[in-house]
Amino acid sequence: MLRGGFNFAGGEETPSGLSGAAARSVLLVGQAGAAPWPHFLRWRQRQSQTIADPLDTWSREMIGAVAKKFGARAVSPSDTPYLPFQQWAMQAEGLKPSPLGILMHPQYGLWHAYRGALLFEDEIGLPEPGDVIHLCDACLEKPCLKSCPVDAYSADGFAHKTCLAHVRGDNGAPCRTGGCLDRNACPYGAAYRYPPQAQAFHMAALAGV
Repeated sequence: MLRGGFNFAGGEETPSGLSGAAARSVLLVGQAGAAPWPHFLRWRQRQSQTIADPLDTWSREMIGAVAKKFGARAVSPSDTPYLPFQQWAMQAEGLKPSPLGILMHPQYGLWHAYRGALLFEDEIGLPEPGDVIHLCDACLEKPCLKSCPVDAYSADGFAHKTCLAHVRGDNGAPCRTGGCLDRNACPYGAAYRYPPQAQAFHMAALAGV
């Protein structure tokens, strides 16, 4: 689904478009909730089970087909050198990061993602994002910082190695099968929460298990 976009400011250093000239506009593409999951699984069944990064591969294939149709260059968050997708998303949709680092959406909560972007060499008429209520500001209890058994998230940031050691260890089964406990503790956007199978897939990719 289209996740918003914007025109780059004049004089701003931008990535190149399809022909190699500087891009003038960017449209973000992603998901809200788990609507793409069944489509991905059907595609996955037709692929080699040894394919690396299957979700990235599928996303590139789907978004690349749209880019070809509309004369845009498709880019992905996992492309290197890395592009500032989170900064683009904040500019396009007016969102702010949650305590977990994931951007908080006023409707979808933490259950959304950006899978790619389309870069155009012409400016596109795009509306400015309106004022967005940042739900984390009104959340006093912050359950997202109290549910991890190893306190991987804190005011000091994300303890990546601590998280991975727990997920890979004997006590990490709830995280491996049901996803991040801190993320699931967030009360917002519950209707869009990814199903356990999807969360287990993402956790396995993160932890390499």
